Amino acid sequence: MTEDPAAAFRVEAAELLDQVEQGLLDLGHHLGDMALVNAVFRGLHTLKGSGAMFGFDALAAFTHHCESAFDKVRKGEVPATEELVAVILSAGDHMRALVDGDPDAGEGDAILARLADAVAAAQSDGPAVAAPAVAQRGWKLFFRLPVDAMRNGTNPLTLLDELRELGACTIAVRTDTVPPLPALVPTDCHLGWDVTLTGDISREAIEDVFIFVMDDMTLDIEAIEPESPVAEAVVAAAPVEDDGQNGAKLPVKPAAESVRVPAERLDLLMDRVGELVIAQSRLSQLAHQDGGVAMRSVSEEIERLSGELRDTMMGLRMVPVGALFGRFRRLVHDLARDTGKAIELVTDGEATEIDKTVVERLFDPLVHIVRNSCDHGLETAEVRAAAGKPAAGTVRLSAHQAGGEVVITIRDDGRGIDRARVRAKAEANGLVQPGQVLTDGDLLGLIFAPGFSTAAQVTSLSGRGVGMDVVKRTIETLRGTIDVASVDGEGSTITLRIPLTLAIIDGLLVRVGEGRYVLPLAAVEECLELSPEEDVRSRGRSLISLRDRLVPFVRLRDLFVTGTAPDPYQKIVVVSIGAERVGLVVDQIIGNHQTVIKSMSALHRDIGSFSGATILGDGNVALILDIGHLVDLAQPREERLQAAG
Repeated sequence: MTEDPAAAFRVEAAELLDQVEQGLLDLGHHLGDMALVNAVFRGLHTLKGSGAMFGFDALAAFTHHCESAFDKVRKGEVPATEELVAVILSAGDHMRALVDGDPDAGEGDAILARLADAVAAAQSDGPAVAAPAVAQRGWKLFFRLPVDAMRNGTNPLTLLDELRELGACTIAVRTDTVPPLPALVPTDCHLGWDVTLTGDISREAIEDVFIFVMDDMTLDIEAIEPESPVAEAVVAAAPVEDDGQNGAKLPVKPAAESVRVPAERLDLLMDRVGELVIAQSRLSQLAHQDGGVAMRSVSEEIERLSGELRDTMMGLRMVPVGALFGRFRRLVHDLARDTGKAIELVTDGEATEIDKTVVERLFDPLVHIVRNSCDHGLETAEVRAAAGKPAAGTVRLSAHQAGGEVVITIRDDGRGIDRARVRAKAEANGLVQPGQVLTDGDLLGLIFAPGFSTAAQVTSLSGRGVGMDVVKRTIETLRGTIDVASVDGEGSTITLRIPLTLAIIDGLLVRVGEGRYVLPLAAVEECLELSPEEDVRSRGRSLISLRDRLVPFVRLRDLFVTGTAPDPYQKIVVVSIGAERVGLVVDQIIGNHQTVIKSMSALHRDIGSFSGATILGDGNVALILDIGHLVDLAQPREERLQAAG
């Protein structure tokens, strides 16, 4: 299947715009950093050129104005200012609309007018720090393109012509890496070039010639200075042999190879791997029932290979959570501007990996939580100063892996949640009755009720009571949990616990009555035996003592109404979600099971006790238990019993 060039460009453009946005956000904190200025300029320059190449003429024309503004900053003609950075950020949003083909033409004109004003204002404030004068008499450079450069549309002769346009130029070709004629591929590029440029030429002008290929090529630039020539390596991304002409070694850095694969293809491959795991489970069952030693040996080998393939496939789907966290820098930047507050975003654990599908579905819930932290939680600079706090409030996003889960916390150092206001609002909305006893967790959990808000007034950011209920529903559909903690005057913390993947998990297969069920193994703490005597004694008071702590348990036989007699020796599987633990009484523990998760049908999707289903080796279906729901089901019983006695 041939990939649509326009679609490929849109993907590349999105990455370029992300890089430009991150560079602008960094530049906003370090306006004098010329490395950041150059990075933003290169991103805009590449976007303009690529857009024109792929027929996105409106994008190229619009980006040209932004590139020109940053070219002036780069050359020292105007200083970088906060207003200029803000305008280019807005321009980036318009560029995304142009890439997607849904722009507002009037908005583009307004942005360009603001850009002209920002450049004029920067010029009126005084000239920027002038770029260092070019004291060199010229430059010596060597460059070698990637082997596949010509196949990808790069013409070396065009690059040499652009170098000639810069000034007096001499060129010598290197043929030391050209292979013998029988091994020569006509479309491969094996030549290198030594170039000497003389005259008043800036280093940036030379780099601009190679701006589209700089990430993959070898480029060595050396200033011509009579006293002490110093070689400055810009980019070295391809192995280069010893230079036969002068015996010096050029900088070497192996290029990172990657392949872009559409997400739907990964999903399809994941489905096939899941089917393979199911087939392998069936083969293993048949081999141990009816097969001989040879068949069991083959089954075990296939089990090993399918397990390795599964782990490899899961690794392909995993992405660092830092890609998700990075998207919030712009959001917090805009929220600080809209609220008039000084807000700093701090991130931890960006290298923690999670399934790409989970990352995509986590963005919207995190947006709601971060907005609330900035709008409701953090105080203004004046209020914070009066409370002895730093003027700038902090929102911290952090992530770490805990077993088969990723734990994401959103913490702010604001005023905390006003419990009295939450209670009053809940009573006014009829969510709780006056005088009703609530635990602190239940009280704070009321913020997730539909239509609930403690905001004194509705703002453009929040206050309508829409969002936090959606957050909870989304997290629950991911088979995750959400907890809230708050300390008055110190801030609030929201903790999300999300499974690493939604595709294949390690499970514990159990039997209840005649049905078989799967518990996510990551949630299982231990297994105990429930004797008939203990079963009788615990009737009406479903608690067990486990290391001096009372743990409630649920008889799944009663919950599922099996209609069968219990086994003589039932088992209790102790599971946990966060700090909460509960025991699940089953008839038999069958063993570990590689669980390929299948979604519930629309008819059964709202049944709270189950989060999905899987196919067993014998072809039968086993339901996957929703641990969070079962913990919530058992917890009120424990609280009532403890309150009673």
